[in-house]
Amino acid sequence: MTILAAGDADFADLLAAGRVQGRAAAEGGIAPDPVLDMLRGVAARVRPHCDPAAWWIVDADEIVGLCSIVSEPSGDGSISIGYGVASSRQGRGAATRAVGEVLEWAGTRPDLTGVTAETAVDNPASHRVLERNGFVRVGVRTDAEDGELIGWRCVVAR
Repeated sequence: MTILAAGDADFADLLAAGRVQGRAAAEGGIAPDPVLDMLRGVAARVRPHCDPAAWWIVDADEIVGLCSIVSEPSGDGSISIGYGVASSRQGRGAATRAVGEVLEWAGTRPDLTGVTAETAVDNPASHRVLERNGFVRVGVRTDAEDGELIGWRCVVAR
């Protein structure tokens, strides 16, 4: 398993042909097209501030998911990430390894001090992904669209 930087042309290729850099997407796709299009827009907004802004999660030469920075770096040097794996490929450790690789990448950036994420309170699999990568819970908030979310933070290791 590895991650590959996801450029704008890659998003276009996945949306148009279901392939990225010669690799097919997992059976059933990694996310619905409107979600991928939204994430493409988020990456385009973040990329001028932090590049790469998104990574394809690749397993056995197949695109199985996406991990991305979801907002510009904060004033304290933190980035916030989101991630998802195709439902046909969940439960195999791909998200855990991908988040770990993003943390390693963040450790090479002297301007980054931490990584944050949010998970739904009823998503224990995602909680385990973050816990296995050294994230700690930092609070709970209620989002009008997504309901109760747990906030997580991990200090970037150097």
